[in-house]
Amino acid sequence: MKYLVEVEPAIPGDGEKPSVGPTYRNVLAKDGLKAPPEEINSCWDFFRLSVEKYPNNRMLGRRPIIDGKAGDYTWLTYKEAYDTAIKVGASIRSKGIDKGEKSGIYGANSPEWIITMEACNAHGIYCVPLYDSLGADAIEFIINHAELKIVFAEEKKVVEVIKTIPQTSEYLKTIVSFGKVTEDQREEAEKHGLSIYSWDEFLVLGDGHNYELPEIQKSDLCTLMYTSGTTGDPKGVMLSNESLITMISGMDSVVQTVNQELTDKDVYLSYLPLAHAFDRIFEEWFISHGAAIGFWRGDVKLLVEDLGALKPTIFCAVPRVLDRIYSGLTTKISSGGLLKKTLFNFSLNHKLGSMRTGVGHEKAAPFFDKLVFSKVKEGLGGKVRFIVSGAAPLAKHVEEFLRVVSCAFMLQGYGLTETCAGSFISIPNQMQMLGTVGPPLQHTEVRLESVPEMEYDALGNTPRGEVCIRGKTLFSGYYKREDLLKEVMIDGWFHTGDIGELQKDGSLKIIDRKKNIFKLSQGEYVAVENLENIYGLVPDLDMIWVYGNSFESCLVAVANPNEQTLKRWAENNGIDGQDFVALCANPEAKKYILGELTKLAKQKKLKGFEFIRAVHLEPVPFDMERDLLTPTYKKKRPQLLKYYQTVIDDLYKSTK
Repeated sequence: MKYLVEVEPAIPGDGEKPSVGPTYRNVLAKDGLKAPPEEINSCWDFFRLSVEKYPNNRMLGRRPIIDGKAGDYTWLTYKEAYDTAIKVGASIRSKGIDKGEKSGIYGANSPEWIITMEACNAHGIYCVPLYDSLGADAIEFIINHAELKIVFAEEKKVVEVIKTIPQTSEYLKTIVSFGKVTEDQREEAEKHGLSIYSWDEFLVLGDGHNYELPEIQKSDLCTLMYTSGTTGDPKGVMLSNESLITMISGMDSVVQTVNQELTDKDVYLSYLPLAHAFDRIFEEWFISHGAAIGFWRGDVKLLVEDLGALKPTIFCAVPRVLDRIYSGLTTKISSGGLLKKTLFNFSLNHKLGSMRTGVGHEKAAPFFDKLVFSKVKEGLGGKVRFIVSGAAPLAKHVEEFLRVVSCAFMLQGYGLTETCAGSFISIPNQMQMLGTVGPPLQHTEVRLESVPEMEYDALGNTPRGEVCIRGKTLFSGYYKREDLLKEVMIDGWFHTGDIGELQKDGSLKIIDRKKNIFKLSQGEYVAVENLENIYGLVPDLDMIWVYGNSFESCLVAVANPNEQTLKRWAENNGIDGQDFVALCANPEAKKYILGELTKLAKQKKLKGFEFIRAVHLEPVPFDMERDLLTPTYKKKRPQLLKYYQTVIDDLYKSTK
């Protein structure tokens, strides 16, 4: 089946402008793009209607810590959350903040985060999330750039907000802690003329005031989402109510492709940053159906335990989380007895074979699901029916493995903050879509634009080019940066900067990044992101950063090896008594990994200049704390180069 329909013809290039492929829609939207319900004008309407329909349903849950141990989830109902949101809204208004102004929210996901977001939605106040992982410099920039008069913060993040004073005092007048406030914090804030409140203190500020909720239009802005970006200052992406509600209501059509629906009985684990559009859309979608949202404890080591306690029905993840699940499972299988390993591999191959013939995962191998794969399902809580991967490419072998062993519908999506997180999503049980992000959603139009300098032709036999998107989910602009908007919005089309390859069935494969291209000293162009996707297939590696420049003739790399697999290699090769750090420095280990990279390069028929000639093994994973990754785990290339400059210099010396 072909999942695309052409609605506008291709436009050949004229020498100045590159050629543009046909405009496509999802075949289910051939008669018109999917529009949101007419009675919904804002995200507040979704919440308000759910409160009316499901007042006593569980809405927001967390695990109380008693004597150092986490208890069972305790819940706020929809009516309780609504009543608190009304109080928060009145208190915000009592501070002189009205419709069209902005409120910052800083910290990890929590019930208070959602309640504050809904209070902003109710009063037409633009919610400005601040990434939990951003440091004081970025917080200071956003407070000043967005002119935030009020910032809500997780209790332990209040200190970070206070650190921005007095540089932010021109705008910032009120700080609200989601927990308590210390006397030192109170003194420091008041010294600079700021008001600071604990959550309980703030809730009563609006008592006695009766603020009518303003009329909110679809065209009104709802939120300013600052993208961390891989270079430069964060950009404030302006998203309207129409963009959000179009995306949220369109989510229903995704699960309907496999005759499923979201109901008020569904449960979601909130652990991906709410400051990111990916998680925000999913949580708003759950709220629109009266479903339950439980929050994790903020520690990745305890994530599996939280999954077991909450038992979510839909699990969203970035590839790094799914890579860890994959590595954990494969390590456990490898270290098991021969009988267990043989049974698992036989079950895996049998079910995979059935699924490749077109049988859905739920019918492909019910006996092995019960006997073998039920243990994997229990590890995710036992009730997960959808796993959704987004924010970065998921390795094909990981996706295939999880489609088989998770006993759940596995989807990979693609979108940007500027497109409200969702533009494409793969279709469950369609195994030919492995490694792709599927067709466009029913509210989106798409086309490819040729990139001649990278030899990508949108009109070729296999169309390749920059992915361009049009539709009502698009952002309204970059706050105070009209210049940046003109670079990416051309004739109504948003130019994503990502290079896509259109498959025969109409699904899209992201293969490269337009800006991540550089020239080597011999004049050869290197599309580095495409190479990293290929080299990332080496199972011994968790992540790899490939580097080159116009002064050098070859490529080098810094790689994060997988600790378990490298230790297993060491044991098999008689290298004993070395910890992981020592192993990474071991010349034999470097030689082994470089050999694996070379072997893969030959298998993939890479050109000679695309081979990696030297590699450094880094035992400490690339992380946000050192500013090497964005919060969505994209590599910050300039920062990586600055951090590893000495390493890169030494690698090049070794190639001479």
